[in-house]
Amino acid sequence: MYFAALLARTEDGWEASDMELDDVESLSDLIDLARSAAVDDDTVVALIEQEDAWFGVIRVDGEEDPRYFVSNASLAARSSYGSMLTKELLGSDEEDDELDELDLDGTEDGEEEPIAAFTDGEDDDDEVGGTGAEPVPAGPLGDPRLLDDLGVTHKQLMTLDGDALSEIADSLGATEVLEAVR
Repeated sequence: MYFAALLARTEDGWEASDMELDDVESLSDLIDLARSAAVDDDTVVALIEQEDAWFGVIRVDGEEDPRYFVSNASLAARSSYGSMLTKELLGSDEEDDELDELDLDGTEDGEEEPIAAFTDGEDDDDEVGGTGAEPVPAGPLGDPRLLDDLGVTHKQLMTLDGDALSEIADSLGATEVLEAVR
């Protein structure tokens, strides 16, 4: 069972809406859904969780490249929506979509690339996409700093578990609006 919500930043705070995943068939669909919730091209944070096993955060700021974080890539890779995120983060998305040529790691050409995967040191032989795909790390994957400027530090994001989306909403000051769509 999934829970998904969009938090759109406005002049008056955050607005939340339930994210209907029935029509989402690709990561592009998910990004389009997030962008459509934006107020004046301001920040939208899409939150997805699957039964406290993993959570994902997608941040969209206007027309800038989206940024992603998944709490446990190996568990997320085993689910339909989580696999969209992990494939994108590992660069093994075989679908041709509008995002295939974008630099999603947040760096500019010539900049040093941030650490993309954080593991607990254990080997994980799970793979995304079969032959030739990078192994999926057992821990977090993506940009843990995507919410730093909004009040959720990368250290906090890396250690969340259980009811992570509520803790994120609390740090953003959006607890009441998120709970209203739960």
